[in-house]
Amino acid sequence: MTTVEPDRTAEQTHAVDEREARRVAEQAREAQWHKPSFGKELFLGRFRLDLIHPYPTGDRDGDERGEEFLERLRAFCENEVDTVAIERDGVIADHTVTGLKELGAFGMKIGTEYGGMGLSQVYYNRALMIAGTAHPSLGALLSAHQSIGVPQPVKLFGTEQQRTEYLPRCARTDISAFLLTEPDVGSDPARVATSATPTGDGDYLLDGVKLWTTNGVVADVLVVMARVPASEDHQGGISAFVVEADSPGITVENRNAFMGLRGIENGVTRFHQVRVPGRNRIGAEGAGLKIALTTLNTGRLSLPAMCAGAAKWCVKIAREWSGERVQWGRPIGEHEAVAGKVAFVTATAFALESVVELSGEMADQRRHDIRIEAALAKLYGSEMGWRVADELVQIRGGRGFESAESLAARGERGIPAEQMLRDMRINRIFEGSTEIMHLMIAREAVDTHLSVAGDIIDPEAGLDRKARAAAKAGRFYAGWLPSLVSGRGQLPGAYREFGPLAGHLRYVERASRRLARQVFYGMSRWQGRMELKQRFLARIVDIGAELFAMSASCVRAETLRRRDPEQGSSAYSLAGTFCAQSRLRVEELFRRLWANSDDEDRTLVRAVLDSRHTWLEEGVLDPSIDGPLIAHTPQGASEKSDVHRKVP
Repeated sequence: MTTVEPDRTAEQTHAVDEREARRVAEQAREAQWHKPSFGKELFLGRFRLDLIHPYPTGDRDGDERGEEFLERLRAFCENEVDTVAIERDGVIADHTVTGLKELGAFGMKIGTEYGGMGLSQVYYNRALMIAGTAHPSLGALLSAHQSIGVPQPVKLFGTEQQRTEYLPRCARTDISAFLLTEPDVGSDPARVATSATPTGDGDYLLDGVKLWTTNGVVADVLVVMARVPASEDHQGGISAFVVEADSPGITVENRNAFMGLRGIENGVTRFHQVRVPGRNRIGAEGAGLKIALTTLNTGRLSLPAMCAGAAKWCVKIAREWSGERVQWGRPIGEHEAVAGKVAFVTATAFALESVVELSGEMADQRRHDIRIEAALAKLYGSEMGWRVADELVQIRGGRGFESAESLAARGERGIPAEQMLRDMRINRIFEGSTEIMHLMIAREAVDTHLSVAGDIIDPEAGLDRKARAAAKAGRFYAGWLPSLVSGRGQLPGAYREFGPLAGHLRYVERASRRLARQVFYGMSRWQGRMELKQRFLARIVDIGAELFAMSASCVRAETLRRRDPEQGSSAYSLAGTFCAQSRLRVEELFRRLWANSDDEDRTLVRAVLDSRHTWLEEGVLDPSIDGPLIAHTPQGASEKSDVHRKVP
């Protein structure tokens, strides 16, 4: 099996300018806010604690079913999954996949009426923590299948016929995948070139190439995003289709290999004149990106769930090693340099789980618009989870850098800390890179401002529109700006029901108003150019993420205290330490909003891109490998050794 050089004549990227790309992205996002949003209010300087406290709880009828499933899944992962073999061979064995199907793990989020488990988002998240800590590739297999694969978009936007046809299959027998990315298209979906050409009899013909198709190598059914050409009879635009993976004209051309997630079934998929029945289109023509983004609003929670699970695993290893490893007469955990790292790992793990639990509860309750909360959970979980894994490697020292297999071979306990670091790295890129998440959250954070004053800074708006926008903005800011001057966070007795955590919640309230003022200052200063100030916006979002994590940690600690005073006391300690650490990060981010090297950095980058510093590159070798090459085949496995792999 060899890789195939892309046929550029057949897959030219759809050409769009920057304005068109922004228009497509804006049309894809949900423009209205029909439900309250804690995150949206936070960025507006309104600390709506009432939206998350008392702790929101969804449908509790399925708790017993959820707990029973978690026990079965835990037993399966502990006794039936050979994680060493997955890492060594780079593939999840057939019997493991079959066992997960029989367990019902592929139908966790599919309703019982369609043969699934019907688990809540909270229990789904907890299940992914278990699977992900057995091996992250298991978590990727399960989450790609039902968080973004066929089940979720069909459940939300499909017809009843589509639900009846595909959901039972996905619950028990079939694996699904989601195909959007292309070789030249990443986070700019307006440039999608894969085409879905109407045939005249109601069907479509798919042509194009999709890259990084998680589960695509083994999938039985796919969700494919493709562009329908606009015509007199067709609205056109990017549309979503359910496609049978064994359809004539589909070729899996490569099974990709990565730094981590060595068991992930991710590949390159080519479509050549693939006929798709018209009844397999999900939603209307042109609605594909909106379907994808809406699916991800909740689907994104799977990734921070696995990040939280990984962080909890890191706590266990850090605790054990720091207590048993002795240097200079004392366990290393008693030395302050290491103790600080253990404190960071432990407090952050509590916060990451708190964010996931709160976001999951709000998703189950269905009373909130959680697009910002889910995005913040993904952003914060992936960034902080990576830092936790990195600190664990440092705590373990040379044993953190050494592979588990090597440690075991020489008689020590095989702890895969270096594997954890490799596996965690992708989370900052998966399902929206950190940079894209910053921009996406920032767009939602300034939505209210754009809705009342957008025409003022819109170069295409006429004088009449600008005049109306100015009047509207005047009315809004006359009422909003005074509310940012003072608030409950300045009252010494505020939030007293939270005991020693009350001071941290008062800080969140004050910081929220301060954050909103900074957003306003930025918009006043840069107006229409603010969208270009991506590093400023990133810091704004990062402050919001820290405030959300502090809020989630405090309300969870108080909830646990009410349920179990002993556990609650421990949770209060964890939340208090996390908030103390978080506040330091927030203050630094506030300082860097206006004191930074952004201008100097931009000047340097222009020079770099103009090749003015190429002398710096001299004296080293080019390590790149030219293709085409023999595609990756897992060690110890032939190309057809596993029946669930579809690579020819």
